[in-house]
Amino acid sequence: MCMYDFIIIGAGVVGAFIARKLSRYETNVLLIEKENDVGNVTSNANSAIIHSGYDPVPGTLKAKLNVLGNKMYDQVCSDLDVKMEKIGSLTVATSEEQMKMFDELLIRSKVNGVEVRLVNQDELRKMEPNISPNALGALFAPSAGIIDPFNLVIHCVENAVDNGVTLKLNEEVSSIEEKDGVFFVKTNKNTYQGKIVINAAGLGSEKVARMIEDVDWNLIPRKGEYFVLDHYKKGFVNHTIFPLPSAKGKGVLVSPTSSGDYIVGPSSEPVEDASDFSTDLFTLNNVKAQALDLVPNIPFVHQIRVFSGIRPTTTRHDFIIESSDKYKNFINVAGIESPGFVSSPAIAEYVFDNIISKLVSLKEKANYNPKVRPYVCLNDLSSEERNFYINKNKDYGTMICSCEKVSLGEIKDLFTRSVPPRSIKGVKRRVRAGYGKCQGGFCSPKVALILAKKLNCSPLDINYDNIGSNVLLEEVKK
Repeated sequence: MCMYDFIIIGAGVVGAFIARKLSRYETNVLLIEKENDVGNVTSNANSAIIHSGYDPVPGTLKAKLNVLGNKMYDQVCSDLDVKMEKIGSLTVATSEEQMKMFDELLIRSKVNGVEVRLVNQDELRKMEPNISPNALGALFAPSAGIIDPFNLVIHCVENAVDNGVTLKLNEEVSSIEEKDGVFFVKTNKNTYQGKIVINAAGLGSEKVARMIEDVDWNLIPRKGEYFVLDHYKKGFVNHTIFPLPSAKGKGVLVSPTSSGDYIVGPSSEPVEDASDFSTDLFTLNNVKAQALDLVPNIPFVHQIRVFSGIRPTTTRHDFIIESSDKYKNFINVAGIESPGFVSSPAIAEYVFDNIISKLVSLKEKANYNPKVRPYVCLNDLSSEERNFYINKNKDYGTMICSCEKVSLGEIKDLFTRSVPPRSIKGVKRRVRAGYGKCQGGFCSPKVALILAKKLNCSPLDINYDNIGSNVLLEEVKK
């Protein structure tokens, strides 16, 4: 049985960045994920916002790591070839009473070290012509941004695997036992030995933590439901637009996305079942009403999808990043709710600097490479650049997804990577085939056949997402 120096449980955005950080060193790292792909749960369904960090309560880990993480993203996205744009955010007040709340947020921003400024009604209308006539002013945070959340995690894990991390998918941890300083981590398929275990299991983090001891916190799943609007005219909104934050969170936002769509949401309600990703009309109508208070003419006629995500909030109301009371070499990284996504690279640094470095001394690799091999995205290229790739490889001239302009060459390239797709959704998240107006109605059959050929299996065995989500039942013609 192989002995690992580190076993990381959970390949969401936090586990991904911790794995990438450790891959810089001469050490043996195992990354375990229960899903059929990395970043497939909470990291897959969120607002995809790079928060500036002015809002979290000063002195909390949320505040500290949000601000540090935001500053890291230019380099992270350059290294990992991920789309990100610092478009800035506007937190809007629609009453004189709300305008007074900016005083507290200005104090927080100063303590947290985040640049913000007040925008009056006239300037706000110039920045956002479609803003509500009731908007009196806003707090502008220029360092806020939008990002491709799917490929951030996928490329991050790819870079970690390229640098030596071992990835195991479709393995759910069922028990953990400690004996003589070594953890025996049992999954539904194998048992692994590890010297240090890092619990980054997201919605499953409390369950994993309690496998070794009782903890003084509980996880409260909180669901958020969203609308996605198709590529409506550019500039409908130019910034991420928030209402004033409340006890439930940052509220229902209206924002462009890194792919040119628009996102509206989320709701924020506690749920008992952390696996319930359903949406309901009552909640969505409430989201719609709140959004229309900010931007009255949102073209919901261009809606192409609704979805929900679940955040792992805890009773501590802050990130939990600490060794367990019982075992110093068992590290909990839990309760990573908003602003967890933007904080994730800083969380990895915090875990390493404040916990791991005090447990073990590690030597940096001489051949560590922080960059992934660049991806080709024809939809972002000029006609001349597209022709260059098509002349080089005819597969780039064969369109698979007409809505999102995704070619056969782009999909084939995914299978040359260290973390290739294993499902239709896996292809969709990487190159956006199926994210357009028809939502995969035309391209999904083509993608299924490509997957079957690349995975050397029958199309009947191709899953939409996790194992068991087969899209084809039987052959009707032999």
